[in-house]
Amino acid sequence: MTNLPVRMARWSAHHPWRAIAAWFLFVFMCLGLGIGVGGNMAQSADYRVGEAGRAEALQEQGGLERKPLERVLISTKARGPLDAGKADAAVRDITDRMKRLPEVASVAGPVRSADGTAVRVDVTMKGPEQEGKKHIDPLLAQTAEVQKAYPDLWVEESGGPSISKDVQGQRSEDFSRTEMIALPVTLIVLLLVFRSLAMATVPLLLAITSIMSAIGLSMLASHVFPDAGVGTNIILLIGMAVGVDYTLFYLKREREERARSGGRLSSAAVVELAAATSGRAVVMSGLAVAASSATLYLADDVIFSSLATGTIVVTVAAVVSSLTVLPALLTKLGERAERRAERRALKGKTTRRRGQKNGRITEAMLRPTSKHPAVTLAVAVFAMLLMAAPLLGLKLTDVGRETYSRELPAMQAYDRVNAAFPELKASNQVVVRAAPERAAEVAAALNDLAGRTKNDPLFGGTPRLLTSPDSRITMLELGVPHDMSTQAARDSLTKVRETYLPATIDKLPGIEAEVSGEVARYVDYPEHQARKMPMILGALLLVTFVITVLAFRSVVLGLVGALLNLLSAGASLGLLTLVFQGRWAEGLLGFTSMGSIGSRVPLFLFVILFGLSMDYQVFVISRIREAVQHGVPTRTAVLDGIRGSASVVTSAALVMVTVFASFIPLHLIEMKQMGFSLAAAVLLDAFVIRLLILPAAMLLLGERTWWPSRPRAHVAAPVERTPQNVG
Repeated sequence: MTNLPVRMARWSAHHPWRAIAAWFLFVFMCLGLGIGVGGNMAQSADYRVGEAGRAEALQEQGGLERKPLERVLISTKARGPLDAGKADAAVRDITDRMKRLPEVASVAGPVRSADGTAVRVDVTMKGPEQEGKKHIDPLLAQTAEVQKAYPDLWVEESGGPSISKDVQGQRSEDFSRTEMIALPVTLIVLLLVFRSLAMATVPLLLAITSIMSAIGLSMLASHVFPDAGVGTNIILLIGMAVGVDYTLFYLKREREERARSGGRLSSAAVVELAAATSGRAVVMSGLAVAASSATLYLADDVIFSSLATGTIVVTVAAVVSSLTVLPALLTKLGERAERRAERRALKGKTTRRRGQKNGRITEAMLRPTSKHPAVTLAVAVFAMLLMAAPLLGLKLTDVGRETYSRELPAMQAYDRVNAAFPELKASNQVVVRAAPERAAEVAAALNDLAGRTKNDPLFGGTPRLLTSPDSRITMLELGVPHDMSTQAARDSLTKVRETYLPATIDKLPGIEAEVSGEVARYVDYPEHQARKMPMILGALLLVTFVITVLAFRSVVLGLVGALLNLLSAGASLGLLTLVFQGRWAEGLLGFTSMGSIGSRVPLFLFVILFGLSMDYQVFVISRIREAVQHGVPTRTAVLDGIRGSASVVTSAALVMVTVFASFIPLHLIEMKQMGFSLAAAVLLDAFVIRLLILPAAMLLLGERTWWPSRPRAHVAAPVERTPQNVG
């Protein structure tokens, strides 16, 4: 046994306190370095995709980029027209207060609503758009003071910075509640599995410390791949899942080896035996998750890069912990168990050893598989395809502000601002770059374009024309009185791009024109992801195939693994579409349907699920291949391997489902969708794929499973086979 997992386990087992101290030192060093260096948050330029992104780059060149903007709305608490005297006084008060703040760049003049029931004051903050939420508190405090001074009026504030602040705060509270649910439930599951508090806390301890180290490492990595604000969330989500999984695989195998040795081997030897099998499976599983996640970098999107980075660092941390500190902890726990056994022996008591029992559910599901593998395979695959069928009606859209919780004060104010000034709901921005001497010509064409929209119900408000100081960049902003998720808003963008631009700006030679704005951002992002999806999915299938072939030296298993992962992902996405695109489950799961799926969810699900599915695949097939290497016929090895791994796969699946399902109650619709789809995928993968489809396929393939090579039967070299007196 000269492979790396065994060598690491051997050292840790013989130097447990050093290994434990080294691990915790590593964790604190990662955290310390991360906090010391600090994270690098993504800026506005990092989010640019498609034509909207190109237009925003032009805006930045001319100093016309979007700034953090807040709107103070002053309206009456009673029905009827606004008291002009009180409203004007409140406007002067808020204007004076805001102008004195160092965070404020400018305050616009008051704008009255068409029905005379409200007036608004637009406040532009200093700095880039993404930084506004960090400096919003002083503005909110001044708005609150004016509200106190005018109790007969509503004085409230909304805008990108205040909404981001409220959403971020709500998300933090949600995740805190999630942790309070997921940790106790995970501990209960582990207690049921091990029936030992000490053994149950080990997976949790390693998962939590892996998450801590990954958070520090992700801060360092953010200077290469900027953090879009989702890095910590994904580290918590994936860290609990894989951290517990890998530890569980190792722990179960260590228990099996301990029971098999009957007390004849020392704790260090038992741990080393476990490392020879489960250690390799953990390394291959971790490699699969990391490699699968790395395909997200191909999306050319800062959010997916952030998700990939978080997943990779926490997976690597979990693998390292299971190969280093875990053997040390198991050795110390084993020595404690040996001492306890010695004390029981001195008192004339025997130590009970739990044998391996096959669960009734496992036996019930394997019975038809073993007797009628072809029928089982056909029925199970048909059921999975049936679950995947709703994918044919899948609609992808970006997630806009209309999906945010209306419990948030900023969102309540946002709705009232849009009700009073519907032209502010969205906008289309036509950005043109041309030589400075052509500025007047460009302005005339843009004014022509604005005139064409005057009587068009898709547009509203007063068009705004801006020109950069150097006259190279000119921008026309058109108000859209429709929520950006509506068909009317999308039609307005299509009209600008395909009708108004060709009739005006495109007739000017030698100029560059692009369209941005809230509607363009909303439309272009899903289209960008749709274009990237085939390439990423192809890379994902290739990665899955290559890793499986390298792990088991079998092209057949590589093809089977890729197809099964695709089937599992398709079925879970189908269920996601069925549940979240319709309205029938809104009350049950606490959400308001968008009539679509968040554009980031399918791609994220495919990538993460492919990686996590490899956990079970590698663990199960490793057990089967191990038996074949010892001369067991493939049919017997398949059935025994499924039985022998069923309990650990089921336990790991329950932990994963607990973690993922705890995200369903969150307020953010994308997190709900991700939690639901991942929980459904893990259940399908653990019970349908691994207990029905995989064994049925391998039974039908028989010895062809291992083509082009077949595992050679051999007897594993013994590890410390000399019986030792351990009580």
